[in-house]
Amino acid sequence: MDLRSVFPPRPAHPRYRRTASALLGLTMAAALTALPATPSHAAPQAATGPLLSYFVNTHPGHAAALVAEQQIAQAGGTVVHSYEQIGVVVAHSDNPAFAGTLRATRLFDSVGATRTAPLAPALESNPVGLSAEEAAAADSAADAGQEPLEPLQWDIRAIKADQAHAVSLGSRRVLVGVIDTGVDDTHPDLAPNFDAADSVSCVSGAPDTTPGAWRPTAEAPGYYHGTHVAGTIAAARNGIGVTGVAPGVRVAAIKVSEPTKSRFYPESVVCGFVWAAEHHVDITNNSYYTDPWYFNCLDNPDQKAVVESVRRAAGYAEHRGTLHVASAGNKSWDLAAKSITDTYSPNDGTPVNREIDPRKCLDLPSGLPGVVTVAATGALNLKSSYSNYGQTVIDVAAPGGDWTFYQPPQAPAVSGGILSTMPDGDGYGYLNGTSMASPHVAGVAALLKSTHPDASPHQIAKMLEQQADALSCPVPYDIDRNAVCQGGTPYNGFYGHGLVNALRAVTP
Repeated sequence: MDLRSVFPPRPAHPRYRRTASALLGLTMAAALTALPATPSHAAPQAATGPLLSYFVNTHPGHAAALVAEQQIAQAGGTVVHSYEQIGVVVAHSDNPAFAGTLRATRLFDSVGATRTAPLAPALESNPVGLSAEEAAAADSAADAGQEPLEPLQWDIRAIKADQAHAVSLGSRRVLVGVIDTGVDDTHPDLAPNFDAADSVSCVSGAPDTTPGAWRPTAEAPGYYHGTHVAGTIAAARNGIGVTGVAPGVRVAAIKVSEPTKSRFYPESVVCGFVWAAEHHVDITNNSYYTDPWYFNCLDNPDQKAVVESVRRAAGYAEHRGTLHVASAGNKSWDLAAKSITDTYSPNDGTPVNREIDPRKCLDLPSGLPGVVTVAATGALNLKSSYSNYGQTVIDVAAPGGDWTFYQPPQAPAVSGGILSTMPDGDGYGYLNGTSMASPHVAGVAALLKSTHPDASPHQIAKMLEQQADALSCPVPYDIDRNAVCQGGTPYNGFYGHGLVNALRAVTP
């Protein structure tokens, strides 16, 4: 798992930070050391363990991939997919000695398991649905030019997206990839802006372009998550339902969650980033952390291999023009702390208590350089009670919702949650979480890319920061008495550079 959404009445899961220093030694240069001239021929071990998935990290290129595939077979594994562009091979094996055998060859940069539980395919409870009475009241309150449910979208007004739409809805040339549980492209508010040609399922760790493979699996808990995220980004202005932040851009579904548990395993995430890189995706939204570890520690060989693989894939996409936006997480953790107690990992096995150092243990993908990390705010523009925070960690903030009795919205809005599209028909529902904050930023980034089509990912990220509305540390902050905001108005640990501003994004 995990999705970065929270369902009233209780908050849920976390997310982490960007730490460039922790990645020293994991640069692309590390992948360029010379291969030994003669590969090792270690005999495969007897197949006596659970079937697991692995990363084998080697040189980029076809020749290195062939050597890796040969060694994988000899060690009792099978190749799922070779990402030759970045030197990452995904493999399966039930040999308990598989990783150790490949490490002993000294042919590879790193080798590690991507999970602790056997291959087989956890989220939360149900969202709060929109009642017929609320929908009717919103429709009667809608002004000319508003979508029928737009009066309930306090979040759109908070970032001035309603004002931005009078200037620009965004460009059809801009494509946002929703790396998530899948998107229901048949929803009438999403169908006009959905890009099926650039959508995919990466659930197996290899791209599956079968038509409809990108749709959510209704049996999985949290299956609606990606559809909700997609609506916040780009629900159409078509006289139906809600509006997205950038209702003129296109969205593609990049499904990475397993079909029954909705866990986001690293091989699927790597596939998603490489797909984004090679299908001209301008922005990716990442409202999850990479399972099964909340934090991947560089002193653990399996977790180090995961960090290296995901870093390579995300960096490859960024190099090809993709900006990654990610949620900060929902545990009200200070991500700038010297240590954090992780009691949740691995979430596909038996969790163990461990004290982690944020400089050496990364939440992926938000812990990678270049990723825009987003904290959540409520209807009163205060940090959401559940949102992670941390000076030097949070880049910007955006509406993610909060408990209504903490941060009540202005009428006619009635819920402190974020209203957006839901799958299986034409429905809508409320969710809270940094999962909901991140797509607001992805939408503003899409508007920026529409206004500045030649801007690089780094330039778009800097514009998000420079154009944000600065928010001061609240004194006191009574929603969470343990949370302490450090920093000043230009930049602080609760809000980063401030609340993103969609109106400025469409101003040339």
